[in-house]
Amino acid sequence: MLWMLSICMLSFLFLFIMAVFCITTGFYFIMHDLTVFVEWEIFNLNGCSVVMTLLFDWMSLLFMGFVLLISCLVIFYSEEYMHGDLTINRFIILVLLFVLSMMFLIISPNLISILLGWDGLGLVSYCLVIYYQNVKSYNAGMLTALSNRIGDVALLMSIAWMMNYGSWNYIYYLEFNKNTLPMFYISMMVVLAAMTKSAQIPFSSWLPAAMAAPTPVSALVHSSTLVTAGVYLLIRFNQVITEVWLAKGLLLIAGLTMFMAGLGANFEFDLKKIIALSTLSQLGLMMSILAMGFPKLAFFHLLTHALFKALLFMCAGALIHNMKDSQDIRFMGNICSQMPLTAACFNISNLALCGMPFLAGFYSKDLILEIVELSYINMFSFFLYFFSTGLTVCYSLRLVYYSMTGEFNSTSFHPLNDEGWTMLKGMLVLTIMAIMGGCVLSWVLFPSPSMICLPSALKLLALIVSLIGGWLGYEVSKLPLSYNLMSLKTYMLSNFLGSMWFMPFISTYGVSFVPLFLGKQIYKTLDQGWSEDWGGQMIYKQSVQYSQVIQGWQNNSIKIYLVGFVLWMIMLTLLVL
Repeated sequence: MLWMLSICMLSFLFLFIMAVFCITTGFYFIMHDLTVFVEWEIFNLNGCSVVMTLLFDWMSLLFMGFVLLISCLVIFYSEEYMHGDLTINRFIILVLLFVLSMMFLIISPNLISILLGWDGLGLVSYCLVIYYQNVKSYNAGMLTALSNRIGDVALLMSIAWMMNYGSWNYIYYLEFNKNTLPMFYISMMVVLAAMTKSAQIPFSSWLPAAMAAPTPVSALVHSSTLVTAGVYLLIRFNQVITEVWLAKGLLLIAGLTMFMAGLGANFEFDLKKIIALSTLSQLGLMMSILAMGFPKLAFFHLLTHALFKALLFMCAGALIHNMKDSQDIRFMGNICSQMPLTAACFNISNLALCGMPFLAGFYSKDLILEIVELSYINMFSFFLYFFSTGLTVCYSLRLVYYSMTGEFNSTSFHPLNDEGWTMLKGMLVLTIMAIMGGCVLSWVLFPSPSMICLPSALKLLALIVSLIGGWLGYEVSKLPLSYNLMSLKTYMLSNFLGSMWFMPFISTYGVSFVPLFLGKQIYKTLDQGWSEDWGGQMIYKQSVQYSQVIQGWQNNSIKIYLVGFVLWMIMLTLLVL
């Protein structure tokens, strides 16, 4: 019976069984506080053994389970979304390779095997971003690959520094070497690597560019795989981020990333880019709470965020599919009456992102914000946290206002409907998890509830900020920007905030303009200039002239032959004499 199933269904079944096994084992490991190391000696040569070490604890098993669960639902969803694609088998195999690379990264306590998974993620993500073959995809893929190469180099340098310890199993050295100089350099390199993979400032521009990939890939990348790899690595290395300036620098950069992404999303009209910028904002939140020294909270938000973000992208994919591949939210409208099930899932995931009470995002986000209120941080970081929270609600409600309400703003020739049952099944499973996942995880990860005692003003601050942000998002959406072009009055400001603080210009044009300009000048002056005139072209012209002269001699003229014969005889005579 199995051979009659498509590659999508086979992959779905296999990943689903693995996901259930990993999650149940993870819960068992939490309850019994177990950690298992598996060492596999690959080969032994002259007393030098090459050993592959695998780490299974509650964190790696739970994260693996979530990655596998979201991957299996994304592949199930892809069967209909990618229907008609001639190379769907290649697409599914690439997605499976992507998941395999992530597995390598999650269960490795060894920097060498982490690099295998890390580089695998970078390489396969390039293949997936350029899956739709056009110039925009190629540029986005190159930007993604080259930005991530910086992190790969940083990881290679940390591997070189680990030579001081005689082993690359970093997990054995974190505790007693955390204040030594080599471990400080290693932690600095790991933070740099994590910043590139999780797209913190100044490496943020590749994340919205990677939206050129198919939507199922975006759902996988932005929920639980590529961008979360950096956060996961820092969760593992959290004990060595003890240097005050390193932690404070990471907190500042993560806060600014959160703020910049929230502002940029309010100026964006591309549906997938708005959701990508919301991912960037949530990554900033995870990184900042990590820098403050709460790795378990960061991991909790990582898992809850994976649930509603995958759902958000899947709903966006269904919308784009029905809109005949249009991603502009200004052409949408009144989706809730035409695609009610998709709209319901979309709104639930949006509310979970905003931190709506008792949805998945609320349990982790509200806890993070209350811990921030309790912590000893400066006013600027405090402002970034809460202002960014307000901006999240602002762009989420703006998105809902543009796409769900009002009139349908596109042509009436393509009626919208909820007919894609295969896609809807995957979305509905994730919707249940986006509603229930937060409370279940909070019971499992924090069995004894934390009593956070704050004044009522601070306790209600997150809710008040969210309500103000939502109201602002609604008011901004009502502004008739397109009629009297109000945005042109503040064009420079709108351009600056809407283009991620000019970061794409700096990281693409800024990096490539000077070398390309110099290359053009060298090409014009050397290749097409002096070296051409005095080199290849001159030799060619002289050869043509000489060959024409010789050709003239050889035109069967008896006079030239006789003169040549006489001259030849004279020369021979002179030589003999």
